[in-house]
Amino acid sequence: MYQWLSKRYPIWRDAEALALNIEEAVSRFPRYHKYAIGTELRTLAGNVLSGVTHCLNQKQTRLSWVKRLQALVEELKLKVQLAKRLGAFRSFAQFQCIAELCVAVAKQSASWFKQLQRRSQNP
Repeated sequence: MYQWLSKRYPIWRDAEALALNIEEAVSRFPRYHKYAIGTELRTLAGNVLSGVTHCLNQKQTRLSWVKRLQALVEELKLKVQLAKRLGAFRSFAQFQCIAELCVAVAKQSASWFKQLQRRSQNP
């Protein structure tokens, strides 16, 4: 259904991959972490994906949505680091994949924000 989004918008593709990888990782967390930090990770990953969708759909308020998206991604990065320190991930490779996707979405949203700021300053 959303394949065209993945091809046209790399940020959407990466945010979707991030959400899917987090779902997969959390399903294998130890019970305690699954219902504590795992729930937070799943919620934040869903919010990031939702945020990207809002950024794409809300042209009039895109700049503010991208700013919110940046904050969500930063919060998710912190929670991913915390989950790693707690030993929730099954392997380092699983953590690394998720961390790299977080960084990719963060970089893309930062670039998007800068581009939108330049456009708003030079109409």
